[in-house]
Amino acid sequence: MQNFSPSPRELIASCWRNHSLILTMVKREVIGRYKGSALGMLWSLFNPIVMLAIYTFVFSVVFKARWNTDSTSKTEFALMLFAGLMVFGLFSECLNRAPTLILNNTNYVKKVVFPLEILPWISLGSALFHFAVSLFVWLTAYVFLFGTPHLTIFLLPVVVFPLIMLSMGLGWFLASLGVFLRDVGQVVGVLTSVLMFMSPIFYPASALPEAYRGYLMLNPLTPIIEDVRRVLFLGDGPDLMQLATSYIVALIIFCLGFAWFQKSRKGFADVL
Repeated sequence: MQNFSPSPRELIASCWRNHSLILTMVKREVIGRYKGSALGMLWSLFNPIVMLAIYTFVFSVVFKARWNTDSTSKTEFALMLFAGLMVFGLFSECLNRAPTLILNNTNYVKKVVFPLEILPWISLGSALFHFAVSLFVWLTAYVFLFGTPHLTIFLLPVVVFPLIMLSMGLGWFLASLGVFLRDVGQVVGVLTSVLMFMSPIFYPASALPEAYRGYLMLNPLTPIIEDVRRVLFLGDGPDLMQLATSYIVALIIFCLGFAWFQKSRKGFADVL
């Protein structure tokens, strides 16, 4: 029986070895999602534009919401909210698809020699494409409403990278677990819905009472969402302590998720 190395070195080597295949399949994944529709790829741009317009109208006009008590901007709330949703959207897309990645590609398990470990990379690539489109819409709205973006925007990749590692680590774990436990997909769907409201997306973390704020910080998405808002909207640098913690936690989950996948993949063919 073939042995699959769970080492971090193999993780990096596999990604590099199969990078051309990953890019090709990401492209096919993105194009295939809109294939046959009248607007085609324009839907990827149309959806975030519509959602941002709705958020702006509902929260600034209907609810007259303000992100903080000192703010007088009617559109700040919508941009802050949308920034949080971009982060959550990337994470939730990877998580919700992970449990069925192997189940939907059983031909790769049984019929051909295929590097199954790259399937979460393909899912991530598709999610990153939609994140990039949403970011473009966010930046366009910011330029139109507030002017030139802050230079701290160039720190965004540094802030988002822990989210990528976290999504990949959990993606490998759930992709493997979904083969053996078919209910995982349903559970993940419920948990991501709960997580959306337990993350500071619709509210700033500072809005919670001090007694509950510590529990919110246990959510790994909290520091990432807060830092994304800092570098995109506020023009501040990320919280270095929170950023370092995010990197450490994400790296551990990244490596453990890959190790779990490599150790358990031997049983995929038997179950499927």
